[in-house]
Amino acid sequence: MGLARTHAVTLAGVEGQLVTVEAQGGDGLPATVMTGLADNACRQAPDRVRPALRNCGMAMPPRRWTINLSPAGVPKAGSGLDLGIAVAMMAAEKHVPAGVVSGVAHIGEVGLAGDVRPVPGVLPMVVAAAAAGIREVLVAADAAREAGLVAGVRVHPVRTLSQVREHYRARAAGTDAVLPMPDPRVPAAALVPDLADVVGQAVARQALEIAAAGGHHLLLVGPPGAGKTMLAERLPGILPPLSPQDALAVTAIHSVLGMLPADDSLLTCPPFVAPHHTASTAAVIGGGTRAVHPGAVSRAHHGVLFMDEAPEFRRDVLDGLRQPLESGEVVIARADRHVRLPARFQLVLAANPCPCGSGGGRCLCPPFRRDGYLGRLSGPLLDRVDLKLAVGAVTRGDLTLPAGEASRVVAARVAQARDRQADRWRALSYRLNAQVPGSVLRERPWRLGPRERRPLEQALDRGALTLRGLDRSLRVAWTLADLRGATVPTLQDVTLALDLRTPTGVKVA
Repeated sequence: MGLARTHAVTLAGVEGQLVTVEAQGGDGLPATVMTGLADNACRQAPDRVRPALRNCGMAMPPRRWTINLSPAGVPKAGSGLDLGIAVAMMAAEKHVPAGVVSGVAHIGEVGLAGDVRPVPGVLPMVVAAAAAGIREVLVAADAAREAGLVAGVRVHPVRTLSQVREHYRARAAGTDAVLPMPDPRVPAAALVPDLADVVGQAVARQALEIAAAGGHHLLLVGPPGAGKTMLAERLPGILPPLSPQDALAVTAIHSVLGMLPADDSLLTCPPFVAPHHTASTAAVIGGGTRAVHPGAVSRAHHGVLFMDEAPEFRRDVLDGLRQPLESGEVVIARADRHVRLPARFQLVLAANPCPCGSGGGRCLCPPFRRDGYLGRLSGPLLDRVDLKLAVGAVTRGDLTLPAGEASRVVAARVAQARDRQADRWRALSYRLNAQVPGSVLRERPWRLGPRERRPLEQALDRGALTLRGLDRSLRVAWTLADLRGATVPTLQDVTLALDLRTPTGVKVA
């Protein structure tokens, strides 16, 4: 009986927080006192751990237990701290030597039979442990492959508390008790729709390529069946694969949500997320009553967020996109904390021209309904969209045209354009034109000449363009130049960027 100390990890949003677990059993009436802002699931851990230890043959005499979770001012949530609490109690009862558990982190839920179960968010937990200097973690065997994605950390998979006891006893005896890692699984090939499947829509295909090359947001307005959804679904297929750092960040978010692929591999393809138009603010932006959970905007981190039937979304959901579109993150405020969730995505909005969807001369909607339908998309939101395009219906003549370019052909041009951007902005720590502040583009050495600036400045004077819109048009012009392999945008690039931002046939707020 004594004091024992080890480590566990908790989650705050999608980020892990290393927790020091201290357990001490003493004389007195049998009871358990837990300090450190634990939620209900965490406070119930001793009620699961004590019978689990007894069922694994480890005596647990009635005692008064004090369990401290430090730092005490950080909220602790979930059952993932069970294993750390169990190991601390085992060490306090001398079932394992206290000295060998102090520098190890433990992640897992404990069942009454002593089995160790996986929990969501193992990957960001191990990342947080590694960042805090921990080099060994014990996790549930079913989560070992996921934990092994983090470099520099030795992962020990365990299935029962009995295995935990034998592991630490062997370590204390000087034996390198290496628990076998599960066999790796072969990653399944990602099935990405091909851009060659889209019939016609040459202008829309060009806009999609521009959006992919520069990281620009896109609005598609057209009747049903024009191919808006097909175009949006093919955007990830022309984006470059995720870098190792971005892949780890995206995989961590999906780990928290319990949405990792069956092979527990890194997600290297940009995610594509398409929430239904009835989704709530918490489902799209993120939130929750107790623990804060990532929403669709975080699931689309470094990928594409597609909002079909955009005017049908609730106004508060649409306006909630404004912050992440500017900052690349969502800040969820609670009375006791602020949680930051990553949300740097490309937004693709799709809408019918009117409530009935027909548009043109076949529309049966009254004029006031036609005028107000796209008005549901607020001006501040649309001002953050770089490309706005009217997509016409597919005609009989389009069926006779040869198939368009395949995704791999377009992806090669996109990759070359992105390489040019990365080289240009490397000194400023930007990777894409869409990330460069307008103040940089409006000042030397990147400021365009008077002739090239004139169309944008005239549109600004007429009130047809805001300053934000001017900056975003400049970014698109630079992307057009990158796709051509030019070193600086021309007047034609600037004019096309302005036309794509304020096209004919798209009447929006």
